[in-house]
Amino acid sequence: MFDSSLWSPESVAIVAAVLLLAGFVKGVVGLGLPTVSLGLLTAVFGLKAAIALMLVPSFATNVVQGLTGGALKEILGRLWFLLAVACVAIWLSSALLAGGDTAILSAILGLSLCLYGGLSLTRPQVQAPGDKEKWLSPLIGAINGGLTGLTGSFVVPGVLYLQALGWPRDIFIQAMGVLFTVSTVALGVSMTGRGLLSADLGLLSFVGLVPAFIGMYIGQKVRKRLSEERFRQVFFISVAVLGAYIIVRSLL
Repeated sequence: MFDSSLWSPESVAIVAAVLLLAGFVKGVVGLGLPTVSLGLLTAVFGLKAAIALMLVPSFATNVVQGLTGGALKEILGRLWFLLAVACVAIWLSSALLAGGDTAILSAILGLSLCLYGGLSLTRPQVQAPGDKEKWLSPLIGAINGGLTGLTGSFVVPGVLYLQALGWPRDIFIQAMGVLFTVSTVALGVSMTGRGLLSADLGLLSFVGLVPAFIGMYIGQKVRKRLSEERFRQVFFISVAVLGAYIIVRSLL
């Protein structure tokens, strides 16, 4: 059924502006499109709609990131178990998204954003898993997938674990793209199967590709002139503040 309120000029403008900003952030710092779009869209449309609206732009931009770097075979060979477990966890936890209390789930999203922003600001030195990788990898996949299915956020604790694996920067960035791409596909399939991805939301998410890629292009240009360190500080502080706002809003 056509949702006229979703296609109002105000709603379309908000989605376009949020994805333009999220794409810009990703262009400057290399990540953050789902984080920014989820946080802002949840504050306006609610968690379930926000997850659906960010799916297509997130998938498209992460596919590019996941295919760039020349280490796809190595990444899949090392992370296949993590990715497989994450997909199963996303499917199972999305059942709670379909029938759960969105206020509680929104609070979980807010908490994960606060954690993500805080950890990114402190840049903790994560210890390499070593011999523990065989059992730690699927465990991280289960936790990351569970949180993805509940909140739509891909980053905690998966990004920290990828950082601990000790890959060079380019392979690390590509590995994040692979994790995010697989998670986005699994989340999209799960939401469709649970009846959470309507045609209107899917189409508007597809329309969001344009501002997302425009934002990425502008962000990449700005990256060459702006201190990335200063921008990262402002960005992660903003993410933490936004997470705190979502927590307070959902609980009230």
